[in-house]
Amino acid sequence: MKIKPEQLQGQLKKSASPVYLVTGDEPLLIEESCDQIRAALLQQGFSEREVLHVDGSFNWNYLIECSQALSLFAERKLIELRLGSQKISKQSSEIIRQYLENPSPDNVLLIIADKLDGASKKSAWFKAIDKTGAIVEIWPVDIAQLPGWLKQRASAEGLQLDNDAVQLLTERLEGNLLAAKQELAKLALLYPGETLNADKVIDAVSDSSRYDIYGLSDAALQGQPQRCIKIMQVIRQEGTEAAIVLWALSREARSLMALQYGLQKGVPFDTLCQQQRIWGKRKQWAKRAAQKLPSASLQTIIEQCSEADHIIKGARQGDVWVLLSQICLRLSGHPLALQTAV
Repeated sequence: MKIKPEQLQGQLKKSASPVYLVTGDEPLLIEESCDQIRAALLQQGFSEREVLHVDGSFNWNYLIECSQALSLFAERKLIELRLGSQKISKQSSEIIRQYLENPSPDNVLLIIADKLDGASKKSAWFKAIDKTGAIVEIWPVDIAQLPGWLKQRASAEGLQLDNDAVQLLTERLEGNLLAAKQELAKLALLYPGETLNADKVIDAVSDSSRYDIYGLSDAALQGQPQRCIKIMQVIRQEGTEAAIVLWALSREARSLMALQYGLQKGVPFDTLCQQQRIWGKRKQWAKRAAQKLPSASLQTIIEQCSEADHIIKGARQGDVWVLLSQICLRLSGHPLALQTAV
């Protein structure tokens, strides 16, 4: 039986299935579904838990032995089979099918697997689980669903997020649900029970992103060349890929060019910020930068970004980190600081 993750809690309250298969490619949601299963089974008396890690040398016959072994400490047991990305052979498929032909009421089998391909879903072992137990397929939260997911998670943490705060988090977290969970937990500690706007989120995020690409972008927008170079040095030492830094800097340059062009055409500033996904206090930073930087300077930055892209891809020779430092300094409005800063 296939069930959705949101249906799992209700199914667990009715009765325990002899087997659960939790599969997908979103680690946080997989782990949370497994936690629900473990907690519900513990309440039902499955107080022993045995974890089996499947690798190339795993002895599948041990699954049968494990299910038949009597425990000295508990009457009921959860057998957790961590499959990961391992493929199920015909022999191991037969063992799973054999196990499910007559599952012990004192055992529950929990299989945890990465996202399964079409062939696996047509296999005998998958069909046996579908017939005998419950299959929970985890799908990633796409970018359109992420704002709603963030609001729901924030509410569970006792927080309320306004629309700007949700959009800011959506942009910065880019679908990383584990990072989202950690960020919301931190916000709940900093602002318990409050309604958060983009400025509060920026303040909280900036504490942890002082030395990441977001801190780098913020320093450039605020015209802080020394801080730009310090952050650049730290993120390079930490192993951040040059392509990620280039993405952040080129995005800021293009946003500023769009602001300049829109303001010249008489488009309201708030409308432009919404189009460019600029929120909270970053709106004023971006406005000052767009007013301060000549359009010719921004055009030079775009050309330098193109050059850096060619270096990263191996189509041109050069030190990409020196070039990225030049781009960042020019974006901060201090291109003359190059000689001493790089």
